[in-house]
Amino acid sequence: MDGTQFLSDSIREYRRLKYLADAAIAQVSTSALFTRIDAECNSIAVLMKHLAGNMQSRWKSFLTTDGEKSERERDAEFRLQPGETAESVHKLWEDSWEVTLDALRSLRPKDLDRTVTIRGEPHLVTQAIQRQLTHYAYHVGQIVFLARHLVGPEWMTLSIGRDRSAEALNHPASYLQDRG
Repeated sequence: MDGTQFLSDSIREYRRLKYLADAAIAQVSTSALFTRIDAECNSIAVLMKHLAGNMQSRWKSFLTTDGEKSERERDAEFRLQPGETAESVHKLWEDSWEVTLDALRSLRPKDLDRTVTIRGEPHLVTQAIQRQLTHYAYHVGQIVFLARHLVGPEWMTLSIGRDRSAEALNHPASYLQDRG
């Protein structure tokens, strides 16, 4: 695969993750966004804050500074602060995805062989892109799971529904919309 294709595919996959998270979050009530299903579980809002903090740290000045910025307060990402609202969390979420996607769109194939650092550990740009994609997929999966649990029977599936594989296979254009 050439560098242009790798970058294009990477951007598409990041956008798909955002689509899945956004589609799950859209089904959750404002109050449920802050619900923890047990004392050790993060709420969807906390997961959004954590991903946003990670994105801001990793993708700002991606090629020139360590991906773990000194101003990041990672532990604070896991606590709701006084005055935080659904609107403020959503704004942080959107702004951070924009930082991420802008950074990815700014990369050129020649950048892929460069080395960047994350917490002082060197990574090829391709490795850093994949590392973050995996991390985001992990937490997006948590968001989708929590949303599915909190919404209950009204949940609208984000993929092929149970016992509907044949329908999706026989009519893919009408069954599934472009998710990225």
